[in-house]
This record gives sequence, structure tokens and C-alpha cells, in this order.
Amino acid sequence: MIEVTFISADGKSRQTVQAREGDRLLDVAQAHGQPLEGTCEGQMACSTCHLIIDPADFAKLPDPVEMEEDMLDLAVAVTRTSRLSCQIFLREEWGSLTCRVPAESYDMQGV
Repeated sequence: MIEVTFISADGKSRQTVQAREGDRLLDVAQAHGQPLEGTCEGQMACSTCHLIIDPADFAKLPDPVEMEEDMLDLAVAVTRTSRLSCQIFLREEWGSLTCRVPAESYDMQGV
């Protein structure tokens, strides 16, 4: 199991959950009520699942592919440690992962 901590956009709340090896971070976040839209359902065709990875954990992750970097260019409030949660598959060897929901997002559905 891997411990995943989600920090709210305003930084006032934290939710720590247990996830399994191989789980997709987007699925874990949505299953626990995190406000990630994931409009493209994980097909890397939007940026609505953008999360900011804690700098201490960022180096644990494999490098993003060029297409993910291109999609992050469309996201709002991107930081140096931003990633698309649909592209992160959890590994037990990480032990834990902390991420923050961005303060702003772009609703690709226009709702």
C-alpha cells in the first residue's frame, strides 16, 4: 500500500488515504471526493486532473512524456512540480505521495 495525502487548494484541509500499487492517482483522488474533473477520463486530452506534487515527492515520479508537458501548458496555475494525475500510477516503493489541488482550474466542459 502507498499513503497518498491530498491538500486542499486553500491549504486548510488534508486527506490521507491508502492506495494500492498500480492505482492511477486520478482514480484514487476521485474515489475520495477530491475536486478533479478528469474530463477526458485519463486519455491525456485535457488538463483538468492537474495536481501539484509536493517538491519532496516530485523526484520519485517518472519523468512526464512530452504530450503530458504539452497538456500542462493548458492548465491554470501550473508550477514546476505540476503533473497530470491521470499519468501517475502509484508505486509502493514511494511509500507516500503528497499533492495539492491547484487554487484554480479550467473547466473543459464549460459548465
